[in-house]
Amino acid sequence: MVKAIVQVPLLMGLVCSAGVYSAELDEVQRELEQTRAQLDALQARVTAGEQNTAARAKSFVVYGFAQLDMIQDFERVNPNWEATLRPSRTPTQDGQYGSDGQTIASVRQSRLGVEATLPLGDDSIHTVFEFDLYGVGSDEGQTTMRVRHAYGEWQSVLAGQTNSLFMDGNVFPNVIDYWGPAGMVFLRNPQIRWTPVRGTNTLAVAIEKPGNDVDDGILGAAGYDITGDQPLPDLTAHFRREADWGHFQVAGILRDVAYESVQSTDNEPSGGDLGWGVNLTGTLKVGRDTVRLGTVYGEGIASYMNDGGMDMAPQGLSADSLSSVPLLGVIAYYDHQWSDRYSSSMGYSFTEVDNQAFQLGTAFKKGEYLSANVLFAPRKNLLLGVEYLWGQRTDFNGAAGTDNRVQVSFKYSFSSQDF
Repeated sequence: MVKAIVQVPLLMGLVCSAGVYSAELDEVQRELEQTRAQLDALQARVTAGEQNTAARAKSFVVYGFAQLDMIQDFERVNPNWEATLRPSRTPTQDGQYGSDGQTIASVRQSRLGVEATLPLGDDSIHTVFEFDLYGVGSDEGQTTMRVRHAYGEWQSVLAGQTNSLFMDGNVFPNVIDYWGPAGMVFLRNPQIRWTPVRGTNTLAVAIEKPGNDVDDGILGAAGYDITGDQPLPDLTAHFRREADWGHFQVAGILRDVAYESVQSTDNEPSGGDLGWGVNLTGTLKVGRDTVRLGTVYGEGIASYMNDGGMDMAPQGLSADSLSSVPLLGVIAYYDHQWSDRYSSSMGYSFTEVDNQAFQLGTAFKKGEYLSANVLFAPRKNLLLGVEYLWGQRTDFNGAAGTDNRVQVSFKYSFSSQDF
């Protein structure tokens, strides 16, 4: 009896102790859970910070290549353009540039570029500056610096010089000739571009630098001094769809194709016409091969083409009769991969204009371009190739001239990412 009486307080003490201990365990559990939640929140912030840092990661890449083109021309072209084949620079009169047969060596395709991505607050800015050595304009025929790209891009806004939105660079085939197919839109142009939709589907619009090529035709022979005028920027846009099978793009352009007379009172006569165009392009992947197709049609768009034609020309004998010249361009190429090291590209392209009635008989009517090659890449940064090229120019009066040539090229590429 006494023993039982003694045990009761002891049991009560143990129960109380157990209750206190249980309460302490609950408190420790709550603290552990709070600590775990704090650690999870910290980990989430660290992960987000890492992702944000990766998105804003700095990069600075120097890239380019040195290339030598050895060309055996079996006819003769304008000597300022002998290092490439442009049908519009092919003579339609025998002996215009000398006797047939020329050997040409050129390093003008050689290229150097710098590409940088830099943090900008919580975002980044992307910039590119790139040039080659193919002189054009006042530098025709010279081996001198020619800017290809010079632009910056932040979020959806791009400003600077790069490929026109009216152009689709992905239909340019794997050729080693510098200028490439005549019948495709190809122009790197200063612009301000907005890309509100980007990804599998891309939608973009831009205002671009205008540049009107005016043929005064018979009016020039009559003493009129007419030149192109650029009162308004060109408006371009494209929609692009990417897929596993390739891509499709539709692009459009609207422009004020204008002219004026220089060294005359109030620069009269002057005027303008609507220029417009639609460019449908795409690629189709067949295994490791690629088919490249494009069709462009419009009026007053010759200055956006890779070769040939004028934007404006006279329909009549009066100085106010200039209007936009209709133009059709087509490109069809097939790039075939024989193996990991050997590939080929072959195809045909043309540009054809609907000449205005009062252009001179020697005005450009049609330019055709055909090529086929075999390329060998023994190493990642080394390319050797041999290519056959044929081009023909046809004038408004029906006169035609052709050029046949074989080109052998050696290309050595480099990038700071390779080091």
